[in-house]
Amino acid sequence: MIRINIIGAGRLGKTLAALARRSGRYRVQDVMTRGADSAAAACAFIGMGRAVTEWADVSAADLYLLAVPDAAIADCAQRLAAAGVPAGAVVFHASGVSGSELLRPAAARGAHIGSLHPAFSFADPAVALENFSDVLCALEGDAEACAALRELAQAIGGRPFELADGGKPAYHAALSVASNYLVTLTAIARHLAGQGGVPEELITPLLGGLMRQTLENALALGPQAALTGPIARGDASTVALHLQVLDDEGLRAVYQALGRQTAALAGERLSEPARRQVLSALGAAEDSGPVQSLAG
Repeated sequence: MIRINIIGAGRLGKTLAALARRSGRYRVQDVMTRGADSAAAACAFIGMGRAVTEWADVSAADLYLLAVPDAAIADCAQRLAAAGVPAGAVVFHASGVSGSELLRPAAARGAHIGSLHPAFSFADPAVALENFSDVLCALEGDAEACAALRELAQAIGGRPFELADGGKPAYHAALSVASNYLVTLTAIARHLAGQGGVPEELITPLLGGLMRQTLENALALGPQAALTGPIARGDASTVALHLQVLDDEGLRAVYQALGRQTAALAGERLSEPARRQVLSALGAAEDSGPVQSLAG
């Protein structure tokens, strides 16, 4: 049975540990937190493990999960290395944005290093424990670590895939844009609908249906094929009217930036004269800098 130690037993750490125990392939050995009570509570949730609060008391294991805040990963790796990590063991963290380079002190002691990030919410560990199924898990690190983490991800019900070298920040930015910025755009759209006089009780049904249909089309057909609206049509006069009602400088800047990217996404659907008119309406000069086309 594969031995795993958990350093930092917050919501994610204790959930992954409990899933590993449930798989029957892993034995949760040590659970380390800063306080004895929290370590004991985590062991109770996991259903296995020895509560530990000192680095010197952490016993040898095959896998070490550093389930701590990003800012603490490098320090924990240094402390683990100083305490003694077995050569050949796998040390990994679960950060979405940071890579395995934070674990170099452990690698210097002969450990394999990597990271495993489940694209999943662990807000409620009890709920997460019962609903963790077919979850995409991003892996990166050295070959030996990725092999061990692929096995772990599959054992707990995940679907592992490997990122490109150095790809963690771009991967996490993708998740943030898809999730966080979608929420921000919803707030902007709600504000504009209210400004236009749409009754409060109708804003959600008005925008919700359109947003859901648009997202489904973008995912099924691809962004360029799903693109509609005034910019894709080259309707510069409508774009100009939109900007007139955006009296908030920040919202104007958001509309203009997204408008330029939308014009680039439209690609060959926009004739060159129409593209120039749209960019002019957006207040985007030709020498304002290139916009990367996301078409294709």
